[in-house]
Amino acid sequence: MADRVHPTPPPPPPDAATATETTPLQEQHPSFNRPPAPAPGTYIIQIPKDQVLRVPPPDRARRYAKLAARPARRRRLRRACCLASAALLLLILLFTAFAGAVYLVFRPRAPAFSAFSVSSLSITNLTLSSSSSSPAIVVADVRADNTRNRKAGIEYRGGGEVTVAYAGAVLAAGPWPAFRQPPRNVTVFAASMAGKDVALTEEQRRQLGREEAARAVPMTVEATVPVRVRLGKVLRTWTVDVRATCHVEVDRMDGTPAAVTDRGCRVRVKPLWWWW
Repeated sequence: MADRVHPTPPPPPPDAATATETTPLQEQHPSFNRPPAPAPGTYIIQIPKDQVLRVPPPDRARRYAKLAARPARRRRLRRACCLASAALLLLILLFTAFAGAVYLVFRPRAPAFSAFSVSSLSITNLTLSSSSSSPAIVVADVRADNTRNRKAGIEYRGGGEVTVAYAGAVLAAGPWPAFRQPPRNVTVFAASMAGKDVALTEEQRRQLGREEAARAVPMTVEATVPVRVRLGKVLRTWTVDVRATCHVEVDRMDGTPAAVTDRGCRVRVKPLWWWW
């Protein structure tokens, strides 16, 4: 037969004398030091530790509120900057898409070297005497060509100027007329220029006389015109100055329209993307 295991009886509880006795280790450990019991008639209120730390002392409440508001202001500022940047980027993208669509529809082209030419030039009152001044009256027939643009017109605005010079000395100057040029159009107009007092040297007068006798007097016609491109009936580009320099030769200077030999024009204009 198997041996029986008898339960062990529990140890007897310590008596009151033994329970009240403390060991030296218990007296030294701080966890065994309990606070004294409160006096009769008092109440104990326990406050959570996190709540105590969140409430600043009265003398630091204003500074605490100021420091606590900084992260919120920074977050609002960052959010406002992000929204402004996103809105600006969206506007740039929309404008780029709109400009690209308009360009694909109208295919505008800025005035090129073939946009201007001088067909005739009339010079009167240009004397070759030994006087100190040589006033002149010049009328130039200028040809403006816009056949390169099939759907875009050109506006020549007021404020332009045309000058005629010989050997670097300006003989006459006048305004460029303001007009609108439709697409696929060639316009010829007369630019009247009033003479200026020009002091030519003795060598320049002799050279001018020889060139007039040879019926080949070189002249320089320069124009500075404010121009903008018309896209349909509503759209306009910014106004951009177009500078054209044409080198010509005339066969006489007796006041009648002279035969002009155009030796080419140079047009200086900013790229078309600058016009927007």
